[in-house]
Amino acid sequence: MDAKQILSEVKTISAIELNLVVKTYLGSSEPAVKGISLSVDSGSIVTLLGPSGCGKTTTLRLIAGFERADSGEIKLAGKVVSDMSTWVPPERRGIGMVFQDYALFPHLNVRDNIGFGCKSHQRAERIREILALVDLTGLENRYPHELSGGQQQRVALGRALAPHPVVVLLDEPFSNLDADLRAQMRLEVKQIITAAGATAVLVTHDQRDALSISDQIVVMRDGRVEQIGSPRDVYQHPESRFVAMFVGDSNIIPGIIGPDTKSIETTLGLVPCNHTHDLPPGQPVYLSIRPESIELTSEGSVEGVVESLSYTGQSVDVKIRVDQGVNPALILLAHLHPEEKVQRGDKLHFRIMPDFVAVIREH
Repeated sequence: MDAKQILSEVKTISAIELNLVVKTYLGSSEPAVKGISLSVDSGSIVTLLGPSGCGKTTTLRLIAGFERADSGEIKLAGKVVSDMSTWVPPERRGIGMVFQDYALFPHLNVRDNIGFGCKSHQRAERIREILALVDLTGLENRYPHELSGGQQQRVALGRALAPHPVVVLLDEPFSNLDADLRAQMRLEVKQIITAAGATAVLVTHDQRDALSISDQIVVMRDGRVEQIGSPRDVYQHPESRFVAMFVGDSNIIPGIIGPDTKSIETTLGLVPCNHTHDLPPGQPVYLSIRPESIELTSEGSVEGVVESLSYTGQSVDVKIRVDQGVNPALILLAHLHPEEKVQRGDKLHFRIMPDFVAVIREH
């Protein structure tokens, strides 16, 4: 096998593989993780997204080796680290961990925190590399209490990256930050991980974290995977009502695939949709209509009345009550341009654009 073949084979090995992994905690009758299977490509950032209790943190702990699965298989870089006959402890898995509270050593300065897991013969050089990577050069002699929240997070990330881990795991890394710093740190963390060429798995319940930082999102619910896809796919093409409602805002209405299979018959009339999954005419479905798909028109189309509105700066979030031909009445959420002049009680005409309309096949 020549060098090109070896390189090609290495690139095809997933950084992480989970095959039918199950975990039940002592004293619980219901598994926290119910047969999860997923694969994480090397060099990618994957987010486990879901509400509290969905199993995302347990999945992270299983990958790290802090918990042992009841059944199933876990591989890191093609090597089995957990199955019914194999168990590799956390310290031998090549894992870098960024905890929710960062868990920095208060008695060590930035330099020594970052270098904690480095081998002695490469420690000084590697610390210099990481300090430059996380933009902390010049702050190496400061202690954690002398740093801002964002700087502490960069130290924690630098410490995790320093030993050249197989994968970096981040447990709710932005939860302790205020809104402005949170947005800034999402960008910085993504840039640092990408620049390091690292593979990362992030756990969060915040869909903004997931959409902004991820290459792939794994949406979880009740210990199972609901959907895996790119941020764009998960947002624009949710595969279940749960995903549509959890990842962003959505209006869910029932419908039937129309005769042309490119539109859906609903109580609002025919709604255009770009992706109907080649379902046959007459097939009952649900529609996920994102608020940005609702566009005001001067006349015709659908008529509604403004029930409430909220100015957010980026948009005007308007709830529109539709009574005409609809029983019971529908309340639709629309995100309108902030310059739209609307008031409570106004009558509006609108149409639904297809770009953010998705067919959900469950009924």
